[in-house]
Amino acid sequence: MILKISKHKNHFTVVSGILIVIGFLFGFMGVEEVKSLGLIAATIIASIPIVVKALQALVMKAFSIELLVTIAVIGALIIGEYVESAVVTFLFLFGAYLESRTLEKTRSSLKELIDMAPQEATVFRNGDQVVIPVEEVKMGDRVIIRSGGKIPIDGKIVTGKAMLNESAVTGESIVIAKKEEDYVYSGTILDSGYVEVLAEKVGDDTTFSKIIELVEEAQESKSKAQKFLDKFANYYTPAVVLLSVVVYLFTWNLHLAITFLVVACPGALVIGAPVSNVAGIGNGAKNGALVKGGEVMENFSKVDTIVFDKTGTLTKGRPEVTDIKVYNGFDTDELLRLVAQAEKISEHHLGQTIVKEAQTRNLDISSVPKDGEVIKGNGVLATVEGREIVVGNRKLMNTVGLEIGQEAVSYAVSREKAGNTAIFAAVDGSVVGILSIADQIREDAPKALAEMRKSGIKKIVMLTGDNQHTAEKVAAQLGIDEVYAELLPENKVEHVNLLKQQGYVVAMAGDGINDAPAIATAHIGLAMGEGGTDVSMETADIVLMADKLMQFSHAYSLSKATVRNMKQNTYFALGIVFVLLFGVLMGSVHLASGMFIHEASVLVVILNAMRLLRFQRKDIKIETRLRAQSQT
Repeated sequence: MILKISKHKNHFTVVSGILIVIGFLFGFMGVEEVKSLGLIAATIIASIPIVVKALQALVMKAFSIELLVTIAVIGALIIGEYVESAVVTFLFLFGAYLESRTLEKTRSSLKELIDMAPQEATVFRNGDQVVIPVEEVKMGDRVIIRSGGKIPIDGKIVTGKAMLNESAVTGESIVIAKKEEDYVYSGTILDSGYVEVLAEKVGDDTTFSKIIELVEEAQESKSKAQKFLDKFANYYTPAVVLLSVVVYLFTWNLHLAITFLVVACPGALVIGAPVSNVAGIGNGAKNGALVKGGEVMENFSKVDTIVFDKTGTLTKGRPEVTDIKVYNGFDTDELLRLVAQAEKISEHHLGQTIVKEAQTRNLDISSVPKDGEVIKGNGVLATVEGREIVVGNRKLMNTVGLEIGQEAVSYAVSREKAGNTAIFAAVDGSVVGILSIADQIREDAPKALAEMRKSGIKKIVMLTGDNQHTAEKVAAQLGIDEVYAELLPENKVEHVNLLKQQGYVVAMAGDGINDAPAIATAHIGLAMGEGGTDVSMETADIVLMADKLMQFSHAYSLSKATVRNMKQNTYFALGIVFVLLFGVLMGSVHLASGMFIHEASVLVVILNAMRLLRFQRKDIKIETRLRAQSQT
């Protein structure tokens, strides 16, 4: 019954409005009895959903706005103020309708995401191509996507090549070329080409599904301000009822007391914070920055210190082998082949770079390492083809008792000063080579860091497991305040804790895998989503889906704008309540006009929050304008 009433709330509003018009028409014709009947009927009909909601709240031991309106309307009917009772109930329902419509727009980013979700997939089944609902796709299925189609799963391309629009996942509308062995994500659109993809993640496990789930949860979560206002409303409503009784006892004016009840409704105050959060989180999702809730948004706005990992965060995370130096007459390709086989047991990006280089050179690395051990943050030990292989940094060589010659040390230092990471390789107890690996700084890093400083960041720190020379070179290029190198994951946690103890509000940005402990320790953890998506989404408070530092800058500016918007809404709502109450006591605000102003204030608060949906950094606005001018 209650669900039916809620479902037909708009019908109650329309019927009530029609009865009010009929009542006024008969009033103009001088038929007061029919006018009164029409207005009473309008009041009763419009009151039904209001009273039901008030009773629901009372059952839950909560005092709602609907309860205030119900008491006020009953009082208005008792004293014969039928015009005001009818207008008040109609305006309340009509205002609720307008609020729901505008709130739908604030959730437009989430709706757009859901609309982007593919519904069907073409797969090979028993040698035939069949179109099935996306829910029926299984891991291991070979999925076919043609031009204009949406990728329905996460997986690797096994056949074909294509240009893909990944804006649904990354927030970047640039079309990207994809070929065999490249990874593709559900929800992205194949702009041109043809590919067959082996399904690795399906259904709710896909990146796109997790994005939708995260945004849904984030928009439902509450900020500290919102939680406070919810508690405030529970005390505020009974306080207003008591105050209206006091007003009546002092004035013996029931009409004044009822008007006091209506205009004191804290509608704009209660809705101001959540609508700002929903709009801000929606904007972030649309621009590839997933913010996990209102409290995260609020805390992020207070951050004054950012700690960055280097590789994969400040740099592109796609390092390349730039040089292989060998000693004792060792063959270059032979050393690379042995080292690559040892590194197959490691998930570290530098180890995977070595493996990739061996594959590029078509070297045979099929042998499976024996007795392999990963020394976290230092390197690997393994037996390959009966030979003892040690690959890693100086610390590992010293730990296992291997002596590094002066020539090798000098060469490694020169490579590090040139911006490379020097990886030492030992075979059967002797250091026989140094592999130089270099990574490029992200193109948007200097601009993003400069913008964050302008937005309020006081200190930028870099923590890395890489060598001191390479770290200092990157730090110098980006103007980073402090740099600490050759750190293990636990050392990064210690540095983050130290900054917190010094009174800084710290955000930690990393790749979400090796940096997960430090990300979890910081006040705000931020992860570069691509390449470590699962871990990033679980560990971090904010995930950048395109691995763009400018998205970080946007998210930080957005958090400031969202909190500012929330405060504007709160101050405006409080101001309106005080003005209305003062107007009631002065006799210049009446029941119907008070309700009209109240509902108008709610809409103003919502419309103010909706500005966040269009929020962009100044540089984006300029770039958009220039792009539009160049196209005309």
